Amino acid sequence: MNSPIRKSHKLDNVCYDIRGPVLDHAKRLEDEGHRILKLNIGNPAPFGFEAPEEILQDVMRNLPTAQGYCDSKGLYSARKAIMQECQRKGIPGVGIEDVFIGNGVSELIVMAMQALLNDGDEVLIPAPDYPLWTAAANLSGGHPVHYLCDENAGWSPDIADIRDKITARTRAIVLINPNNPTGAVYPPTVVKEILAVARQHGLVVFSDEIYDKILYDGVEHVSTGALAEDDQLVVTMNGLSKSYRCAGFRSGWMILSGGLGKQNAEDFIQGLTMLASMRLCANVPAQHAIQTGLGGYQSINDLILPGGRLLAQRNVVHEKLNAIPGVSCVKPMGALYAFPRLDPEVYPIHDDAQMVLDLLLQERILLVQGTAFNWPTPDHVRIVTLPWADQLGDAIDRFARFLSRYRQ
Repeated sequence: MNSPIRKSHKLDNVCYDIRGPVLDHAKRLEDEGHRILKLNIGNPAPFGFEAPEEILQDVMRNLPTAQGYCDSKGLYSARKAIMQECQRKGIPGVGIEDVFIGNGVSELIVMAMQALLNDGDEVLIPAPDYPLWTAAANLSGGHPVHYLCDENAGWSPDIADIRDKITARTRAIVLINPNNPTGAVYPPTVVKEILAVARQHGLVVFSDEIYDKILYDGVEHVSTGALAEDDQLVVTMNGLSKSYRCAGFRSGWMILSGGLGKQNAEDFIQGLTMLASMRLCANVPAQHAIQTGLGGYQSINDLILPGGRLLAQRNVVHEKLNAIPGVSCVKPMGALYAFPRLDPEVYPIHDDAQMVLDLLLQERILLVQGTAFNWPTPDHVRIVTLPWADQLGDAIDRFARFLSRYRQ
């Protein structure tokens, strides 16, 4: 008998539990006829958040001309619209050639890590994080080093912890702002502090801003690239998946800013260009949605302002979680998630993945454990705030009932 075929050792430290083993149990339950409320992934469409009709019409009208490959960096019209969006956001010095379009931000994160990292190089990534950043660093031969965000300070990054974790091998730092999974939106003063540390140590700054238009209670988001010095390279990630409810289109972009920073990074940029060319190009039909989305009426505002569905759902989740004894939740100021804490004195949980599985089996609710986001202790979960408010209220009531009787 032949020896078993095993996966590459490059995957040994790669983890993505948002679609991990517990989801397999959920699929099994669905196959058996059970209805599962999936609060594990920020996918707007299943919860009735549809793409604007204008975007769909433009994609359909352009299908006849979208049959061939385009430039490896993307369609000129789409990149021009992204460049103009940079001007609107105050990110200086971004030209057409500084924009790379990808099959979602996910592809571009992996591409950026592969272009930058040699084996053993370190990348500073927030804890908690969006775990693809950690997975991509590992897959690229790098070593993710997690700096802590402070729950008692609204989940802002701990600047002292960032400084303590920089070594001679550190190449870059990642910001996720607005943040997934906490919903934090960093004030410009905090971003400037991080930029100052990065500049002092010559680090590339990666800024994941996919939720930049999903903001609550009048909070404002300032792009990292708008706050950086000219000699800093900032790589900004954004796309259509969330603010424009086009997750299935897989249409995202990566922007390089910093005039002198780009000059100093010509070799790295050549590597990005090489990797972009190797995959030929991103999905061409979906790129026709970018110009329309960025330039048209911003329908996301109808959802996040008073009377909007996303704001109402955020409010229900925050209020009901904090009403559960032993549970506390910092109010999310952006994005589509809440990251509540389960007091270990009340809920002595030592295996949060097992807790999430037990919740699924008992209540048919699918969450993601906090340690899946590289949070160091098993005392948090992430809840997606996309279902209707009454669905969310019922789900959190069931979560409370589960916690009241749960023991490990």
